Amino acid sequence: MKTILKTIVASALLAGVAAVAYMYSGLYDVSASTPHSGLSNWAMSTTMRASIERRAKDITVLELNDDALIRAGINDFEAMCVGCHGAPGKARGPAGKGLNPQAPDLRESAQQRTPAELFWATKHGIKMTGMPAWGATHDDESLWPVVALMVALPELDAKSYTELLVSAEGHGHHASDSTSGSAMPHEHGDEATDEPAQKEPEHDHSTHDH
Repeated sequence: MKTILKTIVASALLAGVAAVAYMYSGLYDVSASTPHSGLSNWAMSTTMRASIERRAKDITVLELNDDALIRAGINDFEAMCVGCHGAPGKARGPAGKGLNPQAPDLRESAQQRTPAELFWATKHGIKMTGMPAWGATHDDESLWPVVALMVALPELDAKSYTELLVSAEGHGHHASDSTSGSAMPHEHGDEATDEPAQKEPEHDHSTHDH
């Protein structure tokens, strides 16, 4: 019996040393351009699924089948989610296409996850996936409409999604961003317009000093 225990302990120590050596060797490719191995992908997805299920089970879900709530969530969904996850009729943005693992299609997630699980993941984010914790900048009241929109996604095609977006002008936390998903470029455009006006006086001032 003692021999068996010693063998088990020695094997565990050897495995630990080998794992540490592998970590420091740099052999594992951490680049986002290289897919995870089958084992790594299984381990990550299984751990993530179990973790979310465990932490979301006690969340009290609001009544989400509400047109006003769904409409209130679509502008926030556009600002917070579409770039990485896409939407009906909208492809992922450049950042979303470069993620590894790639952000899931939320139409599928809405059918595979409970509303409580969707809320938990949206609020708390998921480590090492690129999924941010939106609860750091948004309260629960502003996140539930986003979840309501997610739950409704499987029933929306590109046309109905666009119609809903247009009808939602003025609704949601990010209502001022856009009704057509073009808010971010618009904001960048404003910044690009402002910069020369700020820089020109600085340039003139430095010229006078010299």
